Amino acid sequence: MKNILNKEIQRFINANLNTDLHSILLKKSPFSEVSMPEIVQQIKGKKVAQKKFPFLLKEDIIFPPNLNLEQASSQATAKYKAEKLQGKSFIDLTAGFGIDAYFLSQNFETVTLVEQNQELLEIVENNWKTLDKKGIFISENLEEFLVKNTAKFDMLYLDPARRDAQKNKKFLLEDLSPNLLEIQDRLQMISNKILIKLSPLIDISYLISVLKNIATIEIIAVRNEVKELLVIMEKDKTHHQIQIICTNLESEDASFSFWFEKEKTAASAYSEPLQYLYVPNNAILKSGAFNSLAERFHVKKLHPNTHLYTSEEKLANFPGRNLKIENIDSKSIKKEEKYNIISKNYPLSPDEIKKKYKILDGGMQYLIFTQTQKGKVILRSY
Repeated sequence: MKNILNKEIQRFINANLNTDLHSILLKKSPFSEVSMPEIVQQIKGKKVAQKKFPFLLKEDIIFPPNLNLEQASSQATAKYKAEKLQGKSFIDLTAGFGIDAYFLSQNFETVTLVEQNQELLEIVENNWKTLDKKGIFISENLEEFLVKNTAKFDMLYLDPARRDAQKNKKFLLEDLSPNLLEIQDRLQMISNKILIKLSPLIDISYLISVLKNIATIEIIAVRNEVKELLVIMEKDKTHHQIQIICTNLESEDASFSFWFEKEKTAASAYSEPLQYLYVPNNAILKSGAFNSLAERFHVKKLHPNTHLYTSEEKLANFPGRNLKIENIDSKSIKKEEKYNIISKNYPLSPDEIKKKYKILDGGMQYLIFTQTQKGKVILRSY
């Protein structure tokens, strides 16, 4: 694989970053030591890195196959995860392309990476050497490593594979590789603090019912798209409550946190739409903090199943979108007008609404189709 670092080959790769990849694949490789698919893979890797992990846009970096690029965390989420972590020893039991390990281990003295794919681990080792980053690299199956290992670590990180042998997505913990339910006790024998990255689609109540010693669950969105759900397990935690933290990176939203148990006893007040409407960001919507949010910001919900909030005075610090609104009837909607559509607790989807009212997508205004305690309403921002 290191043949790909040949200076002439690298010049060819950089010269073809904007060339149609299909047309390149149809040509014969101009280099005897590497195939054209191998060259194209490096072009793809560089193009992914431009947006996902720009710190790797350096000479002598090798990129892995597409699946490893897709499964790797982005630079933004990896850096964020690393902000509060420190200690002497760090281990990543599912290293993959090593993006998380690179950032998470910045404040640790020793770093150990375990990865069963030896070729992938060699790529990571090459890249870390290029980046002047030291690590201990172990090519071994995770379960076999756990049986042999006698060392303890200050921090353990795990990102289980969420696809089966047929590449189908899996979400339940017992269906992941490794099976977290089978190994969680062994993991807590070698580290008092465990950080696990999971699919953002997984149910939080389910997690809490099956994992032991959860201290924190964090939901990370980037520009309002939920990317990761993190679980921090602490064997020696001093409290019994579980904190949920909702973060929307690359936005102006402040993080929002609440105690999972207290959401059950929190209560919302209700109101018909007032002057301002608030749409929580998607990290908060994923968390289920619907009543805690209403209590914290002293806003009122429109309906028990409508997670939109309203107030008479504008709140500048609400974590999400805030809109000044007015009630309208459907006759006020003119054909071919441009609107951004929001549909919450309403029978029609945004696409169905656009089709029904012949609305064009875009513009600066919002149309909100939703339901209050008195019935269905249409609201317009202004």
